[in-house]
Order: sequence, then structure tokens, then C-alpha cells
Amino acid sequence: MQARNHRFPPDPWCLREDAPDPATHFLNETLFALGNGYIGVRGTAEEGWSGPGGTSRDGTYLNGFYESESIHYPETAHALAKTNQFMLNVPNAKGIAIWVEEERFDPLQGRLENYQRSLDLRRGVLERSLTWTSPSGRSIALRSRRLVCLDNRHLLAFEVEVTPLNFSGTVRIVSSLDGAVQNLEAGDDPRIGSAVSGASLQLLSAEQEGDFCALVQRTRNSGFMLVSATLTEVDGKGTVEAQCSRDGLRLEQTYALPAVQGEKITVRKYACYHTSRDYPEDELLTRSCDVLEVALRGGFDVLAARQAAYLADFWQQSDVEIDGDDLLQQGIRFNQYHLLQSVGRDGKTNISAKGVTGEGYEGHYFWDTEIYIFPFFLYNKPEIARALLEYRWAGLESARRRARQMSHPKGALYPWRTIAGEECSAYFPAGTAQYHINADIAYSIRQYLDATGDDAWLRAHGAEIVMETARIWTGIGTYDRHGSFVINEVTGPDEYTALVNNNYYTNAMAQAHLEFAAAIAARLAGEFPEDYARIAQSMDLAPGEPEEWANAARLMLLPYDTALQIHEQDDSFLSKKRWDFANTPPGNYPLLLNYHPMVIYRHQVCKQADVVLALLLLSARFGQDDKRRDFDYYEAVTTHDSSLSSCIFSIIAAEVGYADKAYDYFMETARLDLDDTHGNTCHGVHTAAMAGTWLGVAYGFGGMRTDGGSLRFAPTLPARWQGYRFRIQLRGCLLQVGVNGAGTTYRLVQGEALQFTHHGKPVALTAAQPEHQEAA
Repeated sequence: MQARNHRFPPDPWCLREDAPDPATHFLNETLFALGNGYIGVRGTAEEGWSGPGGTSRDGTYLNGFYESESIHYPETAHALAKTNQFMLNVPNAKGIAIWVEEERFDPLQGRLENYQRSLDLRRGVLERSLTWTSPSGRSIALRSRRLVCLDNRHLLAFEVEVTPLNFSGTVRIVSSLDGAVQNLEAGDDPRIGSAVSGASLQLLSAEQEGDFCALVQRTRNSGFMLVSATLTEVDGKGTVEAQCSRDGLRLEQTYALPAVQGEKITVRKYACYHTSRDYPEDELLTRSCDVLEVALRGGFDVLAARQAAYLADFWQQSDVEIDGDDLLQQGIRFNQYHLLQSVGRDGKTNISAKGVTGEGYEGHYFWDTEIYIFPFFLYNKPEIARALLEYRWAGLESARRRARQMSHPKGALYPWRTIAGEECSAYFPAGTAQYHINADIAYSIRQYLDATGDDAWLRAHGAEIVMETARIWTGIGTYDRHGSFVINEVTGPDEYTALVNNNYYTNAMAQAHLEFAAAIAARLAGEFPEDYARIAQSMDLAPGEPEEWANAARLMLLPYDTALQIHEQDDSFLSKKRWDFANTPPGNYPLLLNYHPMVIYRHQVCKQADVVLALLLLSARFGQDDKRRDFDYYEAVTTHDSSLSSCIFSIIAAEVGYADKAYDYFMETARLDLDDTHGNTCHGVHTAAMAGTWLGVAYGFGGMRTDGGSLRFAPTLPARWQGYRFRIQLRGCLLQVGVNGAGTTYRLVQGEALQFTHHGKPVALTAAQPEHQEAA
């Protein structure tokens, strides 16, 4: 990576901006966004932005709060997705405009000095300080702080301090709640925006009394009620005047203050959002008032202290430390922080591809959660991992309905992209056809059970999900004339290869899924017969079904080319013409934006890891030589147009001994958003790639594997690092793995004993004594 790409000083715990710049403002709105898994607020300043058009996309988002619109097809077909759901841009509660006499504070007007904006990853606070001189010569010092409470999903808070430096007179503070917001409309890039145009929220009422104001609205089609409310406190306030726009969508409170040179004026503002997805409609306004009153009584400093305490606990459990590379350290911590900000943790919400930082992919949840993001939370915040599985449990009935729509008389088929559980993918070759979503969810459940031993959750929820989704494989698959079990007309992870027979990843993951489902059925029948009977009755499970799953798994066709000695991505992949990489202009990537899908589909070209991903997830089923040959072949035909790709190639490169490639791919992932290497971070962060950074350390350089229920490590030390450390939670233990030039040290931070292997050697670790393994 070239140094010219690094726009931020390499502070391991902070992201710092030294000047507001229209050229980077749109991107920085994403990078300086704050969230708590429910609320997300883009990093536009309280006074707004007056820069050129196209340099800002202000937004406030609520995870799981959505509007719906019918999907219109010029030519429709049976069981195509009928309705889209998209995350809404909700009323902007952060507005605090400042008027110095009759001049409005605007950093792009007048003279700006001593500017600094910083996101503190340890304290979870966005701070800004500056000195501004108006066009007429009046100067102020301004300091602002902002946080979105990690321990109260409904609450965010702002504090702005204004100090007149060379004048006394009048300063006016205008606090606003602005409901005149809209979502980004879709353009030529299918990853950005929604098809809806116009406002999606209808105003029911506007409430305004003293320092309090609220907008009560309802979505037009999904029918949810939303209450957005603010409470403003101004120290030493003079007169207050309330205004409401003619359409009722913008509420303002203006405070005219006598300003004395050198004396600070402080504004504190608290805001909250409540919706009928969580509470009865008649409680929303009362709950909003209660939350704001409690916040006001405690004050901003109390909220900031609680935020710091929450993050101290998070970092104590999950911090990844890199010795010798501050740029990389900054990237890793930035990614982990944004994951925490983005993930739903209530069992009703998930984590979208862009988190709560932008409107890319419309706030939809994908398989990214289970395969890329879930491991990070499983081994760092397992209670959040469980909540993500609870979300899938809540969607089981919708998955059953989707299976019936797709002509499966039994079983459950989870949606490829969704918010509330219904399929929202309008392009089925790269959506519904990705049946592997079922196996991905089952895989995450198996990981969870191996890591936690949570049999109670298995019996209550997990077993039914795994078995209902396994039924789909025996529904879609069949036995060919040679007696092999085949799965036809599906799309694997590689979205540049669609609607194929026997996609290797799909078949291999389906095999593991079917084996797991059969084993669960046998275990429950033997150890928990009452639970098994209950689940079997709920599913109308026929006698012999689990045996059918086991048989299909045993006879699963896994394409392999004996001449090349590689696993074939599907039955036809190696028969296709290779993409002409040498004559493809650099500006034509990503291919999906420059070529018709059929042009791409008829070529041998991959958007992302497919077979290579199977090598990681089912690691124990492959030998090192197979992994190396597969890596070599598929690396040559992969564009990495997907942000999900580089981290997987990094991990397998590390495993097969390609140290330089492993490091290069890892670096592409680690600072993907900070350096905007895919050119679209302005529309939201890439949560899967962020989680892929953690995977790259733990699974890649740490050599960690857990498939098969055993814990294994095979650490290596990148040549450019002096050392690194990461922690994982497993079976009630907190294990620290530290690697440096002298070797690897394992230490139990919590727990009494843990067993695993180090480069194949058994280790029985106890709390009393760390284990050190010398470097080879």
C-alpha cells in the first residue's frame, strides 16, 4: 500500500481530521459516523454542511426500521420477490446552528483556524475544536462533543461550547429537529440507493413545548410509527422562541443569548428515537420524554463516563494489538469499533452490509453476518453472537413461507437479502439462487455450540433451524445416474458465476449441514427425547428423514478435476473461456458496472473467494497440497471486486506458506474503508471486510481453526511486525495468544483450563501457568 493513500495521522486509538475538505467530506461522513447497533448518525457537523452539491449525504438511520415498496418487474414470474424493504433516513436531531450577531457560523465561510476533529476509539466520542472568524471579523472558539450511547439504544447526546473571543453582543443558538429528509434514490450502481422517490414518513403530529420537541410519524407502507424527540439545555439562556415550518416537518428552538467576551456558552442536546417495532404506539411519546429527562438530569459527562466504561470492557475482551505498525493498528481498531457500532444485539435486528453508516445495499442483511462477522462476535462478545442467532430464529416462519413459495413442500429457505425476514432480492440469479445461505446459517450455529456448549439454546431454537433448513437440500438435490447426490441450478458465493450445477462451495457446505442435522437429530433423540419429540411434531418430521440427510451427505458430489488436481468451482467452470484480464482496462473494474451479467457469466472469472472460502470453513477436509493448488488456480481468475474476497485469500495464503501474498491481501482488507480502496465507502462502511480483518489476524496469521469442534493454532509472524496479540472467548475462558520473534505465548486471562493444539502439538493450558512455544 502506498503512503499517499493514508489521509489520517497513524494514531493507534484515534481518527483525526485536520481540516474540513469538500473533496473528502462525503467519505469522512461515513468514517466519523457514530452508532450503537440501533441508531447510526453520519459524521456531518451540527451546523450542517454548505459545501458543493454531491459532497454530503447527511443521514440518521435506525437498524431494522424500514419502509417497504412493491418491486416492479417489466416481466414477472412466479415467486420472484414481491416487496423490497429499505432502511430509512429518519429525522435529523443533531441540528445546532450558531449565529454571531447576524452572521451564521459556517466553517467554509470566513476564516478557520486551529481546526481538529477526532473520533476517540477508547471513549466513543466524536470531538471537534476550532477557532472561527466571521467575514465581519468577530471570532469565536468552538468545541463540540457527540456520542451515541452504547448502553442505551435509543439515546444520543451533543454538547457544543461557544466562546466569544473578541466581542460582546448577541449569540443565537438554533436547535432543530428536521423531518424533511429523504432516502438516496438508486442510480446506475445497483449497490447504492433505493427505488423509492419522495418522503416515506407521513407526519401525524408535531409536539413542541419549551426545550422539548418531537415529531410523530408513520411509514406509508410498512405502517410503523416513529417518534423522534429532542430536549435542549442552554446554560444561562436568555429568551427562547419556538418555530415550526409550514409543513410541520422542521421544529426549531431559538435561544438569544447575551454573549460576553471570554465567557463560554454551553449547549447540551439529547435526542432519542422510539418505534412501534419495539413498543406499543401509545407508549412511544411517553418513553421518549422519560429517556430525555433521565439524560438531562445526569448530564453529558455522565453519559460520556458510561460510554468509556462500556468500551473499556469491550477492548479488554477484544483488542488486537500489533507491534510495529501504527497505521495497521489504527485500521484494525477502527474496524472493530465500527463493528460494535453497527451490530444489532436485541434478537430482532442483525448487521447490514453497511452497518448504520450509509444507505448502500438499503440496510439489508446478507450471509455476510454468518460467515464473516459472526466469528468476530462469537469469540469476542458471545452474547451478541447469540442475539444474531436469535434474529434468525425470529425469521424461521418467514423462511418456511419462502420455501413454500419456491415449491418446497417442507423445510425453510432463508432470504438472501432482507430486513424483516422476507426475500428482498429482485435479481434472483445473484439472490434467491444462493441457496448456500441455509448452510451458512447452520455453520454459524455449529460454531456457536462448539464455542459455548449452549445446549439450552440448541434444544430451544438451534436444532429446529438446522433441521428445517437441511430439508431444503434433499428437496432441491437429487441422485444422478451414477448414484451421486447433486445440487443443480444454484449460485455460489462467486456472483460472477450464476445458476450452475454442483457449485463446490454449496455442495460442500450442504454436505456439512446435512451431517450436522443428522447428528443433532440422533443426539436429541438419545439425550433429550422430549425435546426431540416436540421439535419433530412442530416440523412434522417423517420417520427416516435424518437418515436421508446422512445418506445425501455421504453421496454428495464434490467436483474435482483430476488433470489439474483442483476442486472445480462447478460442473462447467473449467470449460469456460478465461476472462481477458490483460486487455481489460483498469477503469472497467468492478466488472459488474461495465459488462452485462451474461458476458461475465460465460467467462471463467470470479468476483470473490468461492472454492477458496470452502478451504477455510471446512479446513480439516482438505490437505495442504490441495489448498495450495486451489489457491494458485483461483487466484489467477479472481478480480476481488467484492470487499469480501481479499481477507479469505489472505488467510489461505498464510496457511499454505505464501507469506508475502498473505500480508498484501491482509493490508487490502485492514484499511479498506480508511483508505477507500473500493471507492464507495462514502455510501457506508464494509462490515464484512472489517470483520475479515479480525479473521485475518486470528485465522490467518494466528492459524486458528475450530471446524470439527477442536481448537487449533498454527501462528506465524509477518516479517514487518515485531509481534501481535489477540484474545478469544471459548467455553467460559478468555485466552490471550501472543506471538513475537521468540515464539508464541498462550495465557488464560479468565477460566481454569483449556485444551488445544499448537502446530499439531497438544497443549493443556491452566490459569496457573502460561504456555510458551518456541518459534520454529
